[in-house]
Amino acid sequence: MSGARLIDDGEGRLRLVGVLDFGTVTALRAQGEPLFQTGGRFRIDLSGVEAANSAGLALLVEWLDIARARGASLQFANMPESLTRIAAFSNLQDLLPVTTDGA
Repeated sequence: MSGARLIDDGEGRLRLVGVLDFGTVTALRAQGEPLFQTGGRFRIDLSGVEAANSAGLALLVEWLDIARARGASLQFANMPESLTRIAAFSNLQDLLPVTTDGA
């Protein structure tokens, strides 16, 4: 199992890579929270996510909540099929700001 990292590519562009599961999301939450402190616009590219479960989806919802509370805008790009299915099953797909254009 691979770990997971949130990589800051600058100018509000972030990449999430690795496995999103119960063993990785706590550290990722702590890593992501300070990035949303000052508001702004952020885009997290999820194309590097190797595998994810419901804990990964919970992380995305938590980050979204933190960002909104601090006046930041957050968008997810390249959502893996596993997270898309979990979001649909959980009736959360309309809550997540997902882009499919890759931009």
